[in-house]
Amino acid sequence: MLGAIVGDIVGSVYEWHNIKTKEFPLFRDDCFFTDDTVMTCAVAEAIMNGGERDDFIDAMKKYGRMYPDAGYGGRFGAWINSDNREPYNSYGNGSAMRVSPCAWMMDCGFCARTGMWPSNGRERAKTSAEVTHDHPEGIKGAMATADAIFMCRYYFGGYYGDYEQPINDDPAECKRRIKEHIENEYGYDLSKTLDEIRPTYRFNETCQDTVPQAIIAFLESTDFEDAIRNAISLGGDSDTLAAITGSIAEAAYSIPDWIKDKAYSYLDEPLKDVLRRWKKFIPKG
Repeated sequence: MLGAIVGDIVGSVYEWHNIKTKEFPLFRDDCFFTDDTVMTCAVAEAIMNGGERDDFIDAMKKYGRMYPDAGYGGRFGAWINSDNREPYNSYGNGSAMRVSPCAWMMDCGFCARTGMWPSNGRERAKTSAEVTHDHPEGIKGAMATADAIFMCRYYFGGYYGDYEQPINDDPAECKRRIKEHIENEYGYDLSKTLDEIRPTYRFNETCQDTVPQAIIAFLESTDFEDAIRNAISLGGDSDTLAAITGSIAEAAYSIPDWIKDKAYSYLDEPLKDVLRRWKKFIPKG
């Protein structure tokens, strides 16, 4: 979850001023949190409150109204401030940038014992998208992101795979399996390299043109910071792209303490409180 917030804060200053390089100061004085951070915290709050449809709606509206100037899309902003509780067929990338808490509720131990995907987190991921982003592409983007996070937790965490041998000491194999699953399950093309994407990639707020690029930014990374730099270097919707990449990279690499501490310094007390409660709430497996 914090990985998404780090990506959002780092990318905040580049969303409307894209850069096409990995060489930039990771944190600037003028960085700030945006709607990506606010809604990620809202999803965490919803899960802590029960994780049902109404919990997601209530939390998103609550935090959206607490932070009215966080930079929401037009239709989402209107939904937050209305009495409407129905979705509006969005396929925007907001469903993917906020989904990471759902993936941390998925039980790695259950998967290791049974060879089956834990359904609880995937259902929550689907529900967290559907309350607003009920277009098939909006749901797909959230679920692909959640799957990538869970698979990073599972493989990089040293759980036993199909042949009862841990593969966390082979990052290339971990990433190959993640890439294969996402392509087969969701139909995203993850074959392009960042160098091939970067020259022509432009601002895009859809899941279908943000989530694959964010996953590729992770697949080409060597550590958490490198993943964030990869995402920012593509340009586009920088804060959201880096939030999605960061949420996946956290599960694979964890976040260096100095980056955690710096990210916290940009948050206010209500958002820090969500993170503190979430840390106590999430299962350890």
